[in-house]
Amino acid sequence: MLNRRTALVTMLGAAGAATAGCGLISPDGAQANAGATELPTITPTAEPTPTPTVDTRPRAPLTGRLLNGSTVLDHAAVAIKVSDVASAHPQAGVNAADLVFVEPNGISYTRLCAVFHSRFPELVGPVRSIRPVDVPLLSPLKPVFGNTAAARWVMRYVEAHAATLENLYSFKLGVHGTQAYYTMPHRARVHSVFCRPDELRKLAVHMKAAPAEPYLPFAIGDEQVSTEISGKPASSVSVPWGPADTFNTGYDYDAGSGRYLRNEPNGAHVLLDGHRVTTDNVLVVRAKWKMDKIYAGGGAPDPVVDIIDGHGTFYYLHKGRYVKGTWTKAAITDLFQFTLDDGSPLKVAPGRTFMELPQINARVHITA
Repeated sequence: MLNRRTALVTMLGAAGAATAGCGLISPDGAQANAGATELPTITPTAEPTPTPTVDTRPRAPLTGRLLNGSTVLDHAAVAIKVSDVASAHPQAGVNAADLVFVEPNGISYTRLCAVFHSRFPELVGPVRSIRPVDVPLLSPLKPVFGNTAAARWVMRYVEAHAATLENLYSFKLGVHGTQAYYTMPHRARVHSVFCRPDELRKLAVHMKAAPAEPYLPFAIGDEQVSTEISGKPASSVSVPWGPADTFNTGYDYDAGSGRYLRNEPNGAHVLLDGHRVTTDNVLVVRAKWKMDKIYAGGGAPDPVVDIIDGHGTFYYLHKGRYVKGTWTKAAITDLFQFTLDDGSPLKVAPGRTFMELPQINARVHITA
C-alpha cells in the first residue's frame, strides 16, 4: 500500500541586497596649508537591509495555483492508472487531474497515471494495471493509488520496494465494495472498470494518509516562469514512443486558451464528455528504458523506466515557448531536479502538467 509525507510548504524568499551610503572623507594627513582647518570625518550610514518578501499565500501543491480563503486541500492525492490504447478510448476524468504521467506500455504504446488533488471527477477510467515506473514516480507523492493490480513480475517489483509504498487500493484487493470502483456496461471487459477517486480519498482518511506536497518547482511570488526568460517558440511538440516513430503523442498550442491540446497517435485526444484533453504545461522527460530480468525471469514484457538514481534531458513547454535542460532523480522517494542548459533551476508555471517519459534518445520534435 502507498502513504504520505506531510505538508505543503509554499514559502519562497526573494533576494534582497544592502547598499551603503557615501560620505566625504578628507585624505589622511593632507592639508592645503599650515593654517587650514581639517574637515571633519563623516561616518557613512548604511541603509537598512530590505526584508526578503515571502509569499505565504496558500497554493495547491500539485498545480501551484493560489487558493481562495475557503479552500482547504489538506488531504491525500489520488492516483489512477488509465488505459491509453485505442480500444480504451474514450476515457473519463483526465482533464480534472492536476498531474498526468504518460508511461510506456509495452514498447509501442502508452498508459496514463492521472493524479487528482484539487478536483475529483465523478468517474476516471478505464482503470488498468500498475507499471514498475509507478513506484519511483508516485513514492514522493505517496498517494492513494487506484488500479487493477498487475502481472506477477510487476508485483514482485512493487513488493521489493514495499518500504516506500502504502495505500495501494486495487480493484482486485476487494475495495469495490466501498463504491470506489464501477463497472461500466457495454464496454469491453478489459476496459470496463472505472474509479470514483473521491471514494478512494475517503478511504485514505480512514488510513490517516497525509496531505499532498509540492511535486514540481513552480514559479511563486516574484519568480518568473523559465519560458518567459529564455524560451524559444514551440507551437507544437511530437513525442515518439514506438520504433521508428510509429506511435507518437503530441501537443498543439492554442493561443486562445493559452493551453496545449493533446493528440493521440490516432488523432485528437477527446474524452467521454466530448472535451479535448488540454494542459497548461508539458514536460518531456527522456529516460532510459531497460528490459528487467531480475523480477521478470527471462525478461520483462514491458520496459522498466530507469529513473532511480537516474538522469537525462528534458523539454518544458508553456504558452507557446519551450526551454530544455537536464534532470536528475536520486532515491525512490526523492523528487526530480530540473536544471536548464544555462545552469539555472527550472521554474514551472502554475497549472496542470502532463509529464511524458519517452526513451532516453527519443527524437522529440518541437515546431516553432
